[in-house]
Amino acid sequence: MEFYKFNKEGSNEIGNYHSKSAFYSKILKTEEATNIGFIHIEPNGIVGYHEAPVPQLFVVVQGEGWIAGEDEKRITLKSGEGVFWKKGEGHASGSTKGMTALVIQSERLPNPYL
Repeated sequence: MEFYKFNKEGSNEIGNYHSKSAFYSKILKTEEATNIGFIHIEPNGIVGYHEAPVPQLFVVVQGEGWIAGEDEKRITLKSGEGVFWKKGEGHASGSTKGMTALVIQSERLPNPYL
């Protein structure tokens, strides 16, 4: 049995998209170019606006924060809630209190509700 930690200390800071105080820890990458990882956004942190390079599922697992689409309208997400972005869909995310989200990204990722 092996134990792992997926906290901020084991993450890499997100340095693009004009991001601030946000960190990413990859869980795995498959042969099919699927990425599964965590994004840790500290209080008042932001992952800046960008287009999804592939379909993405973003699920809040701890804390709460917000996401915004192309209209820049912020929508609050709490633990247990998530959002699916299509390839090319613009978005940003952030938190005033701190938030951790599980992120799954893949060209072959289907919308979980279709």
